[in-house]
Amino acid sequence: YTTLFRSYRGVFNQLVRRYQDRVYHVVRRMVPDPDDALDIAQEVFIRAFEKVSDFRGDAQVFTWLYRIAVNLSLNHLRAARLRTFFRLSEDHHALPDTGPVPSASVELSEMQALVRSAMDQLPEKQKAVFVLRYYEELAYEEIAVILNTSVGGLKANYHHAVKKIEAYVKARM
Repeated sequence: YTTLFRSYRGVFNQLVRRYQDRVYHVVRRMVPDPDDALDIAQEVFIRAFEKVSDFRGDAQVFTWLYRIAVNLSLNHLRAARLRTFFRLSEDHHALPDTGPVPSASVELSEMQALVRSAMDQLPEKQKAVFVLRYYEELAYEEIAVILNTSVGGLKANYHHAVKKIEAYVKARM
């Protein structure tokens, strides 16, 4: 068993090294706080390690990891929304700090902050589809596997997300 465990652990370490940056970037685009995003990305690999026996092999490994990442990110966002709701109901003057995204150019930074704010306004599913399609450049078929939904529904969600982001940015420029 010791040899088998070492071999399994070595393969899993290669998996982490290969996908850790991509998983983090997906989570980071969905979760505004970098520390939270790092925690979630780590949790993705912990869950994957614990649930490796559930991996059926009918999808690519990164698709499986992205599904875990998106689900954990959405769960985090729901929990954060609840915490914010209860905090705001206690003190209706408190607003969450969304801070600007650092960038080399002020104009680019402002645009990134606007897009980030617009993304934060999207419903969860539209946000997930937008991140996976626009930033990760995944095919609709891959996103359908990750989010367990139809390609047609994804295309509609992506279209609505893009339109909402465009409207949000135009209204503030």
